[in-house]
Amino acid sequence: MEPLASQIRPKNLDEFQGQFHLVGKDKPIRVAIEQKHLFSFILWGPPGCGKTTLAKIYAHALDARLFEFSAVSAGKADIKNIINSPSSTEEGAGGGSASKPKVLFLDEIHRFNKAQQDFLLPYVESGEITLIGATTENPSFEVISPLLSRCRVFVLNELTSDDMLSIINHLENSPAFTKEGVGGGLVDQEAKDWLIAMANGDARQAISMLENTNQLYKKITIETLKQTLQSKHLRYDKAGDEHYNTISAFIKSMRASQANAAIYYLARMVEAGEDPLFIARRMVIFASEDIGLAVPTALVVANAVFRACETIGYPECAINLAHGVAYLCSCKKNRSAYDALRAAQKDVKDFGNLPVPMNIRNAPTKLMKDFRYGEGYEKYTDEDLLPGEIKNKKYLK
Repeated sequence: MEPLASQIRPKNLDEFQGQFHLVGKDKPIRVAIEQKHLFSFILWGPPGCGKTTLAKIYAHALDARLFEFSAVSAGKADIKNIINSPSSTEEGAGGGSASKPKVLFLDEIHRFNKAQQDFLLPYVESGEITLIGATTENPSFEVISPLLSRCRVFVLNELTSDDMLSIINHLENSPAFTKEGVGGGLVDQEAKDWLIAMANGDARQAISMLENTNQLYKKITIETLKQTLQSKHLRYDKAGDEHYNTISAFIKSMRASQANAAIYYLARMVEAGEDPLFIARRMVIFASEDIGLAVPTALVVANAVFRACETIGYPECAINLAHGVAYLCSCKKNRSAYDALRAAQKDVKDFGNLPVPMNIRNAPTKLMKDFRYGEGYEKYTDEDLLPGEIKNKKYLK
């Protein structure tokens, strides 16, 4: 039977919840759909935030043939089949036929290896295939540069509590849900609040929980939700919820300096065959984000672990991972550099490109010098060099 999440999937942007920065009025994806602009792009965001739904809405709105694959199981043969498949035609206004564009939606594009991406590249480059990739990983790490340069990257945010509540309310009153025996309005607010907190911005997880609880108990309460959660067969699925739950527990254990817990969650991932580079990459990020200036050499150690995993591989690189985890847990923590970056990024977004002070502008030509670029520059000055609108702003505290 078709999963409930698929049955209630929004068909257009008016039904879509969240990601206003992409689908709101005059925002890029809405504009692309309204103007029928066909181009390749990558959707980068956490699980359950609407990547697949946006891809389907876009392809449908542009009247394209949509081919859906997961990079976990797809290969070169699937790309060849798309290329060789006849274009769906329909009678045009002049009585002729018009072919529909072919759109490939490649979920988990970060799991497509370099050879597969190289094979796909010329078809995207020529326009024979319009690519929509979806990923939870930073595409700059996982997608080859030539392919990435031909795609626009859209960053999706974790769904807010209000977004999640709207989705749950819509689900609660949908015929696909109520036909199973639960009437609209029977999910009380406490149960909704608990579910929203548990799902952590993942709409798919919240919908699955409601669907499973509905089938098991025909009544949605905090207690029945908890019973459903406990009765689930727990396993580590590298493409599923347990994957994200475990890596989250791993990072949070290191952040709390709890080495025993961190090594336990590391062991779970290692035993499940998780990609060691996925784990090591998180450690490199953690070294700067959470340890930062407290122990600057933590980044050196984390990078060394990443390199060891690249060159050694399983099973031995698990020892390198454990070594690195134990070290990172023991380090003092200081998020000031990370917080400074985020605060500065907020000002960049709020104020735009503020004029750079004249005395620190580049002055390679006489004309620029005539316009006083670089005038009064001193190498070792105590003068605040920030733009005038944000003078004396302190990001690093």
